[in-house]
Amino acid sequence: MKNTLGWLVVALLFGGGITYYIALHQPENPMPAANKELPPGCEFATLGGGCFWCLEAGFELLKGVERVESGYTGGEVKNPTYHAVCTGATGHAEVVQIAYDPKVISYRDLLQIFFVLHDPTTLNRQGHDVGTQYRSAVFFHSPEQNHIAQTVIAELEKEKTWDRPIVTQVAPLETFYRGEDYHQGYFRANPGQAYCQAVVAPKVAKMRKHFFERLRTPG
Repeated sequence: MKNTLGWLVVALLFGGGITYYIALHQPENPMPAANKELPPGCEFATLGGGCFWCLEAGFELLKGVERVESGYTGGEVKNPTYHAVCTGATGHAEVVQIAYDPKVISYRDLLQIFFVLHDPTTLNRQGHDVGTQYRSAVFFHSPEQNHIAQTVIAELEKEKTWDRPIVTQVAPLETFYRGEDYHQGYFRANPGQAYCQAVVAPKVAKMRKHFFERLRTPG
């Protein structure tokens, strides 16, 4: 389960204003409906970087991103539930699967944004969220994606972007299990929830600050 209590004080002190601003400027329906057919030529990226609510809220703001779904992959149990994944016993990571138009935004672009939105140097944790389900991971869909991921990580290590080494898992995608319906669009539906105020809203604000030129037009 999300460590909501651990973030509650932060939410009360700092989160409210950020959340209000984000909610005020957040498009009401930035993503197409889940059952809407994707445009021809879409490709997929599957990434894990802590709580999937955070990544979903950030990536769905980008031009060229056609759909973002929260779910699970990388484990041994078929059709895992959220509560089972939260125990850490299934081996799955919380991930987002991104459908994107490579003519508008590239896989490399998505990875560069991914490595800004989370800390890839903390093993099996992001902030107060601890467990293998919160691991940093890239689940590639093709050998080309594997090569790009390895290259981006090597570049970041060479640049010494962080003081600690990157621990991001890079592995082939096997099966992606879409998360329960209430996880989809979670931040848009629950901007006042304590975890959203403390953790998700600052990440969305970071996305807007660092990648403003890549944001989709509201409406």
